[in-house]
Amino acid sequence: MRVVVMGTGPFAVPMLRAMYESAHEVVALVTQPPRPSHRRGGEPPNPMRTLASEHGTPVLDPESINAPDARAALATLRPELLLVADYGQILAPETLAVAPRGGINLHASLLPKYRGAAPINWAIYHGEQISGVTLIHMTPGLDAGPCLAQATATIGPEDTSADVEPRLAQLGAGLVRKIVDRMAAGEAIPGVAQNPTEATRARRLLKTDGAIEWSRKASDIKNQVRALEPWPKTYTYWHRAGGPPMRLILGHVQVVTTVRFDVPSGTVVVAQSGGIIPVRPDLEVEIPIRLTRSEGELVIATGDRGLSILSLQPAGKRLMLVDEFLRGHGVQIGDRFGPELGDVSR
Repeated sequence: MRVVVMGTGPFAVPMLRAMYESAHEVVALVTQPPRPSHRRGGEPPNPMRTLASEHGTPVLDPESINAPDARAALATLRPELLLVADYGQILAPETLAVAPRGGINLHASLLPKYRGAAPINWAIYHGEQISGVTLIHMTPGLDAGPCLAQATATIGPEDTSADVEPRLAQLGAGLVRKIVDRMAAGEAIPGVAQNPTEATRARRLLKTDGAIEWSRKASDIKNQVRALEPWPKTYTYWHRAGGPPMRLILGHVQVVTTVRFDVPSGTVVVAQSGGIIPVRPDLEVEIPIRLTRSEGELVIATGDRGLSILSLQPAGKRLMLVDEFLRGHGVQIGDRFGPELGDVSR
């Protein structure tokens, strides 16, 4: 079949590559136009545009694919099918009608759960252990079309969004190729309607989603750290004596499962670079903690247990192991971690 592929982000790359390896003809790529970048070093290259250029495929990047001129340009390509993944725009019914077979969308969740722009992130955020991909026949509703196929995958306890996305992308690419092959062979593929009562939303991420609320459970905060890699990352402020609050991005964290701390959430209960942890009696720590490894440890009280910070990144600095951070910064037991403003009295 003659297909037009629509995609922008890395999740769509394996799907486009699978189409190049198939018997189908990719007549064009539709992707998002370049945007002004505020990042140091500029915006990273669009991976879909790069792959299409390597294969000599025409690239369209309209501000809106639903604009009349963009839809007319799409019609001149005479596509039989539109393949969409990680594109960033919702297709109007008139745009879908350009292709006789309409459009099918590869989505990175087991629909109807996690409809929206960031399904992998929100699945990890909420502690899901099983995820997957769904191929749907596109309708005007957001990820609401009938399901043509699904495939599942596990999410490991240490997996971040950056780990899960490429695995789901590869899983989805194989699924797309199978379905497109069957459609080209004339097979009718009935769709299964989604149950709208089971739908959950996976809205686009915001920078503010990275702010830690230390009153949450330690396991929930760990899931937040895993979910928000590589962007927007998870952050907090260290409120220190004699200096302004320092913004810290958290890297790798672990839940301290053997100890409960009866102290306000966000309190530093361990700040030590090796040896036996000195425990302040007024912090009412149930039992002393002995480090089982030589490197340093920084443990923050949460809503239920402690969260051990294994790596972190001070504002304007590189990511570093906690031992290196503790050697260079005077973190004290009883210090508070929390929002930049507000009551953080010790």
